[in-house]
Amino acid sequence: MGRGFYIQCHFTHTFKRKISLYCDMGLKQIDHGSKEYQQMVTLRFEIMRKPLGLSFSPEELAKEKNDILIGAFDEDEMTGCCILTDISSGSVKLRQMAVLKNMQGKGIGETIIQFAENIARDKGYKTLTMHARDTAIGFYEKYGYKVEGAGFLEINIPHHIMKKKLR
Repeated sequence: MGRGFYIQCHFTHTFKRKISLYCDMGLKQIDHGSKEYQQMVTLRFEIMRKPLGLSFSPEELAKEKNDILIGAFDEDEMTGCCILTDISSGSVKLRQMAVLKNMQGKGIGETIIQFAENIARDKGYKTLTMHARDTAIGFYEKYGYKVEGAGFLEINIPHHIMKKKLR
């Protein structure tokens, strides 16, 4: 099993009044082909692929064997995930960032980003890059990512390349 840690999370829901919830969220690297990996594939499919009428090919999933697979868990339920893929010496690409719809906006994405950046630094990467959907640019900018170049279409959705130097 990969390395991991647990953090105390404080989530605030705003309805007519504020309600604070506490939960233990575990973050860890997961193994390709494991039970957790199957949860990751399901989560990514539900959030990112199914709404577009897309699926994963066996070849796509097989390529992830050498990637760094990261999951966020509440007990045994995966609440979010991302993948880090080596793209060149010193640079790693963040891909397939997904958080359960009912958990979005509660700090899980921020925690996953910080965990992924720490792993990338520990492995000696100097730059983290991604193809960010235009709808997510504001989220990534809050954590120091900068848009580079013109936008482009990927899977018929507007994207931009975003990068961050890791210190």
